[in-house]
Amino acid sequence: MTTVNFFNTFAALLFQIKSAISYIITMTIKSEKPQIKPENPCFSSGPCAKRPGWSVGNFNLSLLGRSHRAKEGKTRLQFAIDKTKQILQIPESYQVGIVPASNTGAFEMAMWSLLGERGIDVLAWESFGKGWVNDIIKQLQLKDVRIMEADYGDTVNLQEVDNSRDIVFTWNGTTSGVRVPNGDWISDQRNGLTLCDATSAAFAQDLAWGKLDVTTFSWQKVLGGEAQHGIIVLSPRAIERLESYTPLWPLPKIFRMTKNGKVMSEIFSGSTINTPSMLCVEDYIDALTWAEQIGGLSGLFARANGNFAVIEDWVERTPWIGFLAQTPEIRSNTSVCLRIVDADITQLPQQEQATLVKKIVTLLDDLEVAKDIGSYRDAPAGLRIWTGATIEQKNLETLLPWLDWAYDVVKSER
Repeated sequence: MTTVNFFNTFAALLFQIKSAISYIITMTIKSEKPQIKPENPCFSSGPCAKRPGWSVGNFNLSLLGRSHRAKEGKTRLQFAIDKTKQILQIPESYQVGIVPASNTGAFEMAMWSLLGERGIDVLAWESFGKGWVNDIIKQLQLKDVRIMEADYGDTVNLQEVDNSRDIVFTWNGTTSGVRVPNGDWISDQRNGLTLCDATSAAFAQDLAWGKLDVTTFSWQKVLGGEAQHGIIVLSPRAIERLESYTPLWPLPKIFRMTKNGKVMSEIFSGSTINTPSMLCVEDYIDALTWAEQIGGLSGLFARANGNFAVIEDWVERTPWIGFLAQTPEIRSNTSVCLRIVDADITQLPQQEQATLVKKIVTLLDDLEVAKDIGSYRDAPAGLRIWTGATIEQKNLETLLPWLDWAYDVVKSER
């Protein structure tokens, strides 16, 4: 062996030894169990984590046991409505009402009361959007309907939407982590109405109010309120439709917004259709007050965007995980849906992949590290982490090493 060949062989051997040592060190570091847990393990996408510093002791409880129809109760409900309009910067000409049954009740109310006057384009790229398709086709049994669907992680071609028709869509898909990038695709000269499910977008994303005729959301998402109450926001165009169009089907009492051909204005001034929980109302007002204290809408946006950036940075440097949403401009900054992209796992049957994810979720749940981070039951197997404004950034930063550790543990047990 020549001197040159000897040194080449020796150098190659040293490189292999160095690589082996580096691999062992890396695997040891990756598999080391973190010591610090998030102070709040709640990362559910609804109901979402309560605001920082939340306590029932902050509530005005004087109206518990009182009628919501009493002067004081109606005043308090009107205060919640007014504060909602103020913080969300809803146009003065729009009407805001508190309605039953969370966002689902609010959106069903809108569909049953307004659809059928003209053709409909219904857009769906996640579970709830597909649910609205089902209601329009099978329950309302409307015929002139164009269904525009996309798989989880993608959205439809928004340029194909017909603005002469009513448009039904979800602004931010809670179960897919996909949102519309903006409202530019909706015409200011549209003839139809836009019905927008904005439940995981309101208070976190810039809703283009001039493009939206009916908008619904619930307290339980971005502001972490208690469930079962919804908000419906109606534009003047929606009010005009309500007063000029009568659906062919009977409307349940909790869906009725008109009487003798006129909108029941009391719904939008504190007189709810059915009995609200004044305790839940106080919880919502507490969240609105907190939102105001942190800078209003811009403060809420900043917190959600900052939280999402923590996840985004982690995904960029972590080879085993990726976003379900395919392109950056449609990725949600509230309901972040993730999928495993490690080739060792993606080649497995879907059921085995789902089982592996479930083990990760269960492991972190049992350790009180992260609650409710599994993907929605109808969505592809993966993780879903809420990053809305009520989440503290430091809790997300603390969570990430646990995700890496749990993945290594579960993968090594295969």
